[in-house]
Amino acid sequence: MPGKDPGGCIVTTLLGIAGAFLDCLIGRAAGWYTEGEPAGFVASVIGAILLLVLYRMFTGRKAQT
Repeated sequence: MPGKDPGGCIVTTLLGIAGAFLDCLIGRAAGWYTEGEPAGFVASVIGAILLLVLYRMFTGRKAQT
């Protein structure tokens, strides 16, 4: 994701991996796709982006007083 990340490169990478993993588990459990289907790759990318967006929403820059 473009822009400054509050957690840095390592946290962003770990959150992206976690989002892809969670979306993979949810998609297979729901029966949306099986292993090896291109839809699984697309869903993993979307899951990673969603988790990163949520992280940024909750850890946004704090106002300095």
